[in-house]
Amino acid sequence: MKNAVIIPDSFKGTLASEKVCNIIAERIRFHFPKCKISAVPVSDGGEGFCGCMIKACGGKIIECETMNPYGEKITAEIGLTDSGNTAIIEMAAAAGLGLAKSRLNPELTSTFGVGLMIKAARELGCKKVLLGLGGSCTNDGGCGAAAALGVKFLNSAGKPFIPTGGTLKDIDRIIPAESGIEIEAMCDVKNVLYGKNGAAYVFAPQKGADDEMVLRLDDGLKHLAEKIREHLGIDISGYEGGGAAGGFGAGVCAFMGGSLKRGIDSVLDAVKFEQLIKEADFIFTGEGKIDSQSRDGKVIDGIISRAEGIPVIAFAGGIDGDISQLYSQGLTAAFTINMLPEDLSVSAGKSETNLSAAADNVLRLIKHGVYGKK
Repeated sequence: MKNAVIIPDSFKGTLASEKVCNIIAERIRFHFPKCKISAVPVSDGGEGFCGCMIKACGGKIIECETMNPYGEKITAEIGLTDSGNTAIIEMAAAAGLGLAKSRLNPELTSTFGVGLMIKAARELGCKKVLLGLGGSCTNDGGCGAAAALGVKFLNSAGKPFIPTGGTLKDIDRIIPAESGIEIEAMCDVKNVLYGKNGAAYVFAPQKGADDEMVLRLDDGLKHLAEKIREHLGIDISGYEGGGAAGGFGAGVCAFMGGSLKRGIDSVLDAVKFEQLIKEADFIFTGEGKIDSQSRDGKVIDGIISRAEGIPVIAFAGGIDGDISQLYSQGLTAAFTINMLPEDLSVSAGKSETNLSAAADNVLRLIKHGVYGKK
């Protein structure tokens, strides 16, 4: 093996994508000392998106004042690239699950802080925002962020307010405003805004919603879609990805004139993936769990769709279900890293060692194929 590309997602909760790169690269250097290695940690738009994009594209990270999901002042990071013309923002930095902690309640949380970050990027002179959608604790359809950018939501008494998941039903009128900046939102799901495959039914339970709250949240999102159709003339009910991040995907399109794109595609474009793999013998990737969602816009799916026939080997903490479709799409092989059948609470602490051992075994096979017969 003379040329290898390492381009994994994070193993969420255990290994950052950069750490995954370092572990695999170390084993490659051991077995193939002269191998040229290109290592690019990536994200599909969720956790780590900002850092990955800055590492891939160059630029810098700055801090800005904003608010958490409950309106409390915090400091968050914005990435600046393309000579300051493009801002990289993770919505989780102001509306993430980790910020809500023990107060998970998608009827009360807001994306207002995300809007403040977009506004800060605009004031810095940025012309475009790449917005990573993922890991949110909200279900407000992006209304909070829209309000921060000047969109007005009025109740039946004509009074303005900032809607949350629990008060979407109170919206009577929407007065639009220009966002003043191009917004391209990265998401890795195809869920629509409401219904059985919508934001509330699919994602709200992990944000603290019980069955009754899910029904209320879904009704609120449906009401929001009706008001958007009535006052903005846009039907967002069937938008693929509209249900991402508590409906923020739909909000980006309706309130901000933005667009939705697979996060991994943006990252691969930014690192000039086709050029990067031009001389590669193997591509190594991975994520925490490979399952049916891995073929639906996730990092592995994006990589194999653009691998141009180069063997792609994936590592994962676990493989759940039938992944034959990934093989038919171009994945060469997938390997779980865990050495013993252990609970995640145990195996998580062994992730570095287990990944190193799994990579070592795979590379021994590759080495045997190249050098085994003289």
